[in-house]
Amino acid sequence: MPRRTNDSNGTNDTSILDSLATAVLLLGEDLSIRYLNPAAENLLETSMSRSRGQKLQEILIDTGHAQATLQASLANGHPYTRREAELALPSGTRLTVDYSVSPITQAPTELLIEIQPKDRLLRISREEDLLSQQETTRSLVRGLAHEIKNPLGGIRGAAQLLDRELASDEQREYTRVIIDEADRLRALVDRMLGPNKALTMASTNIHEVLERVRTLVEAESKGNIRFERDYDPSIPEFSGDKEQLIQAFLNIARNAMEAAFERAAPALLETEPAITVRTRALRQFTIGHRRYRLVCRVDIIDNGPGIPPELLHSIFYPMVSGRAAGTGLGLSIAQSIIGQHRGLVECESEPGQTDFIIFLPLENNA
Repeated sequence: MPRRTNDSNGTNDTSILDSLATAVLLLGEDLSIRYLNPAAENLLETSMSRSRGQKLQEILIDTGHAQATLQASLANGHPYTRREAELALPSGTRLTVDYSVSPITQAPTELLIEIQPKDRLLRISREEDLLSQQETTRSLVRGLAHEIKNPLGGIRGAAQLLDRELASDEQREYTRVIIDEADRLRALVDRMLGPNKALTMASTNIHEVLERVRTLVEAESKGNIRFERDYDPSIPEFSGDKEQLIQAFLNIARNAMEAAFERAAPALLETEPAITVRTRALRQFTIGHRRYRLVCRVDIIDNGPGIPPELLHSIFYPMVSGRAAGTGLGLSIAQSIIGQHRGLVECESEPGQTDFIIFLPLENNA
């Protein structure tokens, strides 16, 4: 463990490492983890309490020569640097990183590893583009809704006036169709706009939200879908609108359920429909251009046929759906609710696995 040696300003080794954006790991001579700073916890999708004492290969899969590099550094006491090394996490996430290994020559020998993810800036840029895209979409939808609602109100009012003037019930039937269809279009526009009431913020437990969603989806599926849960118990409560969050996660989980039941590919027919829900706490995590001390990551993963590549970048737009019977509003509404909580929804998909990734800041969202 890094020493807590105070300098003249009262700081210590650990506090300095904790504030770094660079991922820092300290390994024992048996390559077991002794320390991770928050940036390393974020990068490796784990926490210090969960990983302390674990062998590095248990949380970081070597796809190149990292293990040999570490052993060589221990053996000869020389530092090493690797550029654009390919690593993978047990979750399946693949990383392209630059890393350096520095032996600490004390008894016993320890290794200090510094990791710089190469794709971090690309991810931040992608998230900023996605947030900007969402705000542009919301502005367009709000403007379109205004332009639609005004003439709809006039059409409905005129139909009501005409209805009073008609003497025949057969003729009134046509005006009632006009009124009903105007009401239906207005309701559709309201759904496109998403929830229009202010958030009711209160202390919220993300696992209570997810368990409520699981119960509802299991009831809707009549028990024909297998749920796998992998929760991080260290995630604290945060300020959020519980009911709105339930609606957002329910929309995503329903989408996953419907996808899991689409067993079109022959290879997928051999497995039962399944949804995996995983939570992790991420430290010093950036969403768009803002950095948060603590963020909750929720993965909702289905084993369906996947989302066609041509739809993947537009699935959060209103009225965009990959299914003939879909309205294309569920994911758009979910993105809107998560956005009101200063969070973000992303999606990664390939045949047999679609992962909706939800990031929620665990700081005060007020």
